[in-house]
Amino acid sequence: MDRPETTFTLAYIVFALCFVFTPNEFRSAGFTVQHMFSPWLGSEDMGFIQHHVRRSALTALLHCFLPLGYYAGMCLAAPEQDLLQVHRAARGWQLYFCFSLTVLLVGCVLVFVWSRRGWENHPICRALSAHALQRSSWRAVASSINTEFRRIDKFSSGCPSARVIVTDSWVMKVSTYSLHIALQQDCHLTVTGSTQHSLSPELNAPLQILTITVASINPRVQPFLIRLKSTEYAELQEKLHAPIRNAANVVIHLTMSELFLETFKTYVKMNAVYECPSGQELEPCIGCMQARAGVKLLRLCQADGEGECQQCFCRPMWCLTCMGKWFASRQDQQTPETWLSSRVPCPTCRAKFCILDVCSIE
Repeated sequence: MDRPETTFTLAYIVFALCFVFTPNEFRSAGFTVQHMFSPWLGSEDMGFIQHHVRRSALTALLHCFLPLGYYAGMCLAAPEQDLLQVHRAARGWQLYFCFSLTVLLVGCVLVFVWSRRGWENHPICRALSAHALQRSSWRAVASSINTEFRRIDKFSSGCPSARVIVTDSWVMKVSTYSLHIALQQDCHLTVTGSTQHSLSPELNAPLQILTITVASINPRVQPFLIRLKSTEYAELQEKLHAPIRNAANVVIHLTMSELFLETFKTYVKMNAVYECPSGQELEPCIGCMQARAGVKLLRLCQADGEGECQQCFCRPMWCLTCMGKWFASRQDQQTPETWLSSRVPCPTCRAKFCILDVCSIE
């Protein structure tokens, strides 16, 4: 691990992965293609299609340069291997140099082909051609999209490399090398799945991600998938002209409180279980009057005399769902990252408790 070439190799692998997949830390530091080459790419607001045509071409070219960049870096990290003079380098390094140079040349040829006749061969421009009217071209479609993108009422969600954009007439998904486009009046959106995350990396809060398939009746438009937070689902529906079908019968959590409730139940199940005294009959929950009382508050998070939590002497009167809703209703809606660690008063006696004090009844 002390050898310079080993250290450089590990560092370059991390750099290459971060440059290709661009984590939030790289975006915050401005280490993205859009930020570093913004003068050449132009303004996205002024020319959305032209911006992404140039961005995708430049991104492909830079990614193709990464293998050769590693070879150039090794020339400095391992000078004893004499990599600057390729004909004197080891056979393995000669093969790698040829491979990396070939990748870069292929990338250059590909971008050159894309740029011919005003970028007419670019995948984005070909996708726009599928929506062009007779005796028209992709430029007319690009002009329409550019105009609608400048409006402030568009829907936009996701990171720059996988962004979902919905305007008055178009549904679009920005990808690393291309742009998926569908005309609203021609497409059908269907919820096909969802994934649950107990904590969001951004908000430190529960999160549900929906997977939606966009399929067009235009045979020249390939179906594509979009992913977005369930909390943005209602906003997406408002921007669409047709309803979204839920083919997978996915239960969609529309509010932060609903997402938190699922996590609340998960954490309570990991707590200690309260055994009811023999002969004690559980009454209906006084919150919903539907389920039986199912939780008891016991001061278990800290020893007596420590912390803010207090002992609750109320008999079991609440079900787990209603207790979770009460817990969520007492939180600051602007700081969801503090919900799990906060303390709230008992809905009956006002004794303070935290999530570790909520015990299921056996």
